[in-house]
Amino acid sequence: MKKKYAIIDIETTGGRADREKITEIAIILHDGEKILDKWETLINPERAIPYNITQITGITDRMVADAPKFFQVAKKIVEMTEGAIFVAHNVRFDYGFIREEFRRLGFTYMRKQLCTVRLSRKAFPGIKSYALGNLIKHFGIKVNARHRAMADTAATVEILEMIFQKEKSEDDVLDMINLGVKESKLPANITMEKLHELPEETGVYYFLNKKGKVIYVGKSINIKKRIIEHFTSKTDKAYKLQKYVHDITYEITGSELVALLFESHEIKRLLPPINKAQRSRFFPYILFEYENQNGYRCLSFGKVKVKDRKKLNVLREFPNLNSAKGMMTRLIHQFELCQNLCSIDKTGGACFYFHLNKCKGACIGEESTEDYNERIEMVKDAIKIDFEDDFFIIDKGRETDERSIVLIEEGIYRGYGYVHLEELNNHPDELKESIKPLKHHPEIVKIIHSFLSKDKKLKRLIF
Repeated sequence: MKKKYAIIDIETTGGRADREKITEIAIILHDGEKILDKWETLINPERAIPYNITQITGITDRMVADAPKFFQVAKKIVEMTEGAIFVAHNVRFDYGFIREEFRRLGFTYMRKQLCTVRLSRKAFPGIKSYALGNLIKHFGIKVNARHRAMADTAATVEILEMIFQKEKSEDDVLDMINLGVKESKLPANITMEKLHELPEETGVYYFLNKKGKVIYVGKSINIKKRIIEHFTSKTDKAYKLQKYVHDITYEITGSELVALLFESHEIKRLLPPINKAQRSRFFPYILFEYENQNGYRCLSFGKVKVKDRKKLNVLREFPNLNSAKGMMTRLIHQFELCQNLCSIDKTGGACFYFHLNKCKGACIGEESTEDYNERIEMVKDAIKIDFEDDFFIIDKGRETDERSIVLIEEGIYRGYGYVHLEELNNHPDELKESIKPLKHHPEIVKIIHSFLSKDKKLKRLIF
């Protein structure tokens, strides 16, 4: 059975799918040998078209004023591309915009994809630039109206036809459609069709063995892409997955932060044998306080068994030695603590930091116990809680009109949930009713702090 290709080009109001809208679309259906059908239309983006975009495309506000809106042509796009491979020059751009437009309507749009930029690099090596304009010039393709959807689509069709004429093009096309996966290398019960049906959304996924037991849990901002990577990788972990996976399930979270939190929770709940990181419910390393014979309050860290911890004043727990040592080093630097009294420099006499004027001399008795111990109390205040405020973290939801909320209360993580966009104005107590209670864990603290520092624009609702 011949493959069907839907070659597509769009014009937009800008470069970001999450902010901008489509102003024009053209689709040409092709069977690999000849054109089967064509369709094009202007689209009313329901917003003004920036002047600089009009200068490039020639599309004005007046031209799209009476054009159909996207929801009015959505059915046509679905019907024309049904069962076809979505082809575009820089497919991530065109496919991303169309998926986002469907997402705004509350639908999930999924198609196999093929990028003629990547194919051109393989088929025609050595060309200075593989931008559409440069390929048009290089091959002498006649185009009546550059940066208009149908003209650019027609040019892409000519490039695709030239690629099909290359000796190895069929293998290259199949390889790109399947994202490098060889069907012969897949587990017995996993087909290419099953992989292509996976969502390109953010969430958590599960690999199950023949007995239905979860053997691996992962998260990704693109579930389909990440799972396919598992089956193309050559690592020991990938080999185990390729050998034992019998089924795949997933849960969409919308938010990357929620995916991270839920993944951590599920790994600790299910203890999948192939997951090594995050499995431990118990953190073996601790930071603890004690008083030495001279009355100085000292800090130390190390690996301590549960039964022995009852004898110690434990301040924090850590998954590994590096985490514990890293925290101690930061505290010494931040509070000008003595390395000798913090298990870092155990040599006799003045510590190394004293010689650098970073220690006030507790190691040699120059700083009083009262002054030094006061700073230790400040250290304890700084680390006794994981978060200073009570707040919600607001992030993307699973749908356009939904938001995810993560609750931090009394200094600890309480769980996450989802609310409708309009509910964000509700009283915090009402928002809490949407929270799915989950256990606090030292690893969760690390995940949240890391995510907040990485994404400075992430909204926090303090109450």
